Amino acid sequence: MLSDFKIEELKTEISNLRDKLRNCELRNLKSGDERFVGTWKLVSFEYRSKDQVTYPFGKDTVGYIMYNDDGYMAVAFMASNRRRFSSMDLTGGTAEEIVAAAGSYFSYCGKYEVTEDKVIHHVEVSFYPNWVGEKQVRFYKFEDDKLILSTPPMNAAGKQQSGYLIWKRIK
Repeated sequence: MLSDFKIEELKTEISNLRDKLRNCELRNLKSGDERFVGTWKLVSFEYRSKDQVTYPFGKDTVGYIMYNDDGYMAVAFMASNRRRFSSMDLTGGTAEEIVAAAGSYFSYCGKYEVTEDKVIHHVEVSFYPNWVGEKQVRFYKFEDDKLILSTPPMNAAGKQQSGYLIWKRIK
């Protein structure tokens, strides 16, 4: 018969093994592809439709996307020529300034997972509120030190387009 001490010792050991297994499972579910992990600088952002290519924030859009090994990602990009507000008050700005700033910036973050040909962003925080709680699917491919992400067709600027973003790994 086991003593109370041995039973408690076994319970502790079982609990420790459960934690190790859970951590191992989470590590395996976090990303699925270590090539993503790191910080990437935006090289190009464009919308592509059947008949044209446009640059919604200009050809010199700036931004970063980061994939961490803990399974979280964040992305932010903006037009490089955004005007400053006339006020130095962080919550200030005229209605026109706020609208112009909002129209030239985008960001979101959350967990991510990688499948064979897609990275799926599980959006938890987003400048665009309709994406919160949603999945954003991106097709991906790696070319040298670049990550190319593209979206399925979506409604953007009043028509069906796909986003096409090229990111360069920061060394």
